Amino acid sequence: MPKVTYYSGETFPLEMHKVRIIQKLTLLPIEERLAAIEEAGYNTFLLQNKDVFLDMLTDSGVNAMSDRQQAAMLLADDAYAGSATFSRLHAKLTEIFGKKYFLPAHQGRAAEHILCKGFVKPGDIAVTNYHFTTWKAHVTALGGSVVELLKKEGLEPVSTNPFKGDIYVAGLEELVAKVGAERISYVRMEAGTNLIAGQPFSLANLRAVSAACHKHGIKLVLDASLLADNLHFIKTREAEYASVSVAQIAREMADCCDVIYFSARKLGFGRGGGIITSDQKIYKDLRGLVPMYEGFLTYGGMSVREMEAITVGLDETMDEDMINQGPQFIEYFVRELESHGVPMITPPGGLGAHVDAMRFLDHVPQTAYPSAALASAVYIASGVRGMERGTMSEQREPDGTEPLAHMELLRLAIPRRVFTLSQVSYAIDRVRWLYANRQIVGGLRWVEEPELLRFFYGRLEPIGDWHHQLVAKFRADFGDSL
Repeated sequence: MPKVTYYSGETFPLEMHKVRIIQKLTLLPIEERLAAIEEAGYNTFLLQNKDVFLDMLTDSGVNAMSDRQQAAMLLADDAYAGSATFSRLHAKLTEIFGKKYFLPAHQGRAAEHILCKGFVKPGDIAVTNYHFTTWKAHVTALGGSVVELLKKEGLEPVSTNPFKGDIYVAGLEELVAKVGAERISYVRMEAGTNLIAGQPFSLANLRAVSAACHKHGIKLVLDASLLADNLHFIKTREAEYASVSVAQIAREMADCCDVIYFSARKLGFGRGGGIITSDQKIYKDLRGLVPMYEGFLTYGGMSVREMEAITVGLDETMDEDMINQGPQFIEYFVRELESHGVPMITPPGGLGAHVDAMRFLDHVPQTAYPSAALASAVYIASGVRGMERGTMSEQREPDGTEPLAHMELLRLAIPRRVFTLSQVSYAIDRVRWLYANRQIVGGLRWVEEPELLRFFYGRLEPIGDWHHQLVAKFRADFGDSL
């Protein structure tokens, strides 16, 4: 998707597709939006989709399929075992990543479960550049612990560093010297680190981590769910790869790793996932867990129709004119808000535009969940559903203490091939208005706090009357407008 400079001198991203199937959207009046978020316990995960105008909660499972993907679904082979659909998906994964074995799973967190069941023992350490919520929960549930070795620039909200997702390799060597390689179950590199604003790692860093792991006999596992964005950033930010195809970059990344797993809800624009490796022992060690927890080895809990769509979607992921759409829209989103003073995480990463809630609501303490409060306030002001990525997304320690997140983010995800530029511009306008009135917004407190993965289904309430004051200010400024 090229950038086009208009006669005015302005530069905008340009959609390289046309819309042929649509879904109707509804924009509720602000009073009804307030009622909806109250019903949802001020947790955007619990909003009903009928009450959402623009759904920027996630890019997982909500990306638009292409005409080729839709057509491929008609070819699906429903056979329980020996399915030709499985063979086509397996062959495409081998073609792209060069790995011999494929274990299907119904989505990314299912693949995390299989890997952790196979690799993590009580007392083990799992190392990562930065954790993802469900992956960390799997590790700790099995008695392991997580060590993050993200380089220090990764947690700087404002930066020009192009690869804030890199691992601090010297820190890995220090950890091995301290605890011994035998205690490290595996090292996980997450492409497009989700919880720190979709920031990529460089291929140079992946090569260095791979060399360190293999020197000490430690398995290197790549979470490739957000691989498409990371491929784009390597090609556009790592000078060595400017003239290298994304397919070649993907193969070089795969060659560094012992295991790759992915959520096809992100990578491949379908609904599924799986694990790939060329190590026969790893394959055999994990193989029995798939039919136990997922489904038979030729479907792994996935719909065969989705598997056909994923096969085509993986092929489309190797097209730079396709995978650059998300990052370019996100960059536009971030730069526009930044130009109006809204505190954003920079440089723009993948997945979505990330607002720095700590600076946006600098009067709200972390213990009052500023990211969650901002997500609720944005929904009230606009009907746009974003997602909290901060302290609410953490979980309490066994003694009940609450760890505060390194960053407090509001994620406004950009599903691929879904939104138009006018819709993105609407979201930008409403966030700008909210920033101008940010002192109105207060914090939240728990009404119902689940013990595990509380951000998915916990319920909160406002501290004070800020939600009603926000509605009153909106009406004063916008009158009868939605």
